[in-house]
Amino acid sequence: MEGKIGKVLIVDDDENISEVIKMYLENSGYDTKVSHNGREAQEFFLQYKPDLVLLDIMLPSVDGIDVLKWIRKQSEIPVIMLTAKGETFDKVLGLELGADDYIVKPFEPKEMVARVKAVLRRYNVENEDKEVLKFPDLTVDINSYNVVFKGEEIKMPPKEFELLYFLASNKNRVFTREQLLCEVWGYDYPGDSRTVDVHIKRLREKLHGGANWELETVWGVGYKFEVK
Repeated sequence: MEGKIGKVLIVDDDENISEVIKMYLENSGYDTKVSHNGREAQEFFLQYKPDLVLLDIMLPSVDGIDVLKWIRKQSEIPVIMLTAKGETFDKVLGLELGADDYIVKPFEPKEMVARVKAVLRRYNVENEDKEVLKFPDLTVDINSYNVVFKGEEIKMPPKEFELLYFLASNKNRVFTREQLLCEVWGYDYPGDSRTVDVHIKRLREKLHGGANWELETVWGVGYKFEVK
């Protein structure tokens, strides 16, 4: 992979779409591998060890949602879901299960490459100068994307972590869902406010609140990381 900037596993049963994605990513400097069904994608994931997965929802043998669940048991690497227009439920479910982004078909290949770059940039960003946040029962270390809650390391996808870090580093400040979408997902993110709600729900399932802090809902406004 000499000279390449990252490895992307493309999982889509449409050979034409896969080839277009492959061509654009390789022209942008990425190494790629293509799979056309879910079971093969699982095998390739273990063998190829990608830096990012582009994952279609509708797949033969094992569907994309089940592949996503499986990936999240193995790794926290970024996953971008590919969804057909109008699959709203699938988008929300995918994000709830730990996808980092989604792209709706049909899409512009250049937009897809930009999304891949953005997600990888956020995932690989060097944060040596950023502080480790410490609260009673909770440590949030952006340098290693590591969260320790009550002495136990908590696994979470990059986007969940970034939402937690953003709120905790702005303690007691209320943010609207739209502000959080802009700050954590980026201004060009196509999702809606449910994306934030889903990620807050997942964080609350993993972090039940400490002695003097809590992820608070401010009704009619948004969310805050409250420290008493």
